[in-house]
Amino acid sequence: MYIDEFRDYCMCLKGAEETFPFDENTLVFKVVGKMFAATGLDSEEFTVNLKCDPAKAIGLRETYPDIQPGFHMNKKHWNTVLFEGELSDNLLKELIDHSYALVVEKLTKKDKAFLGKL
Repeated sequence: MYIDEFRDYCMCLKGAEETFPFDENTLVFKVVGKMFAATGLDSEEFTVNLKCDPAKAIGLRETYPDIQPGFHMNKKHWNTVLFEGELSDNLLKELIDHSYALVVEKLTKKDKAFLGKL
């Protein structure tokens, strides 16, 4: 999956917004102000940090060499995923969806209601 496809997919998720909260080279996708994906635009390799259930993260890392503990993130809850590697687009979309769902699950009732109205 290329970066433009990644961006388009993230932006299709309900309430997703594209931000640059850290600098002009770190693209972050949020839902109701909470981050679910981040990538460096100036990196040599196209990798994305995605939130992941800790138990699932361990299995993914053991199964796929292109999934590693989150770089510059809480390694228990985040993975760094190589998007230009051997992983299928379907799996990459599943990982994005999982990250998004984990963030939405933790939103307040008020924020979930707001998201439901979008």
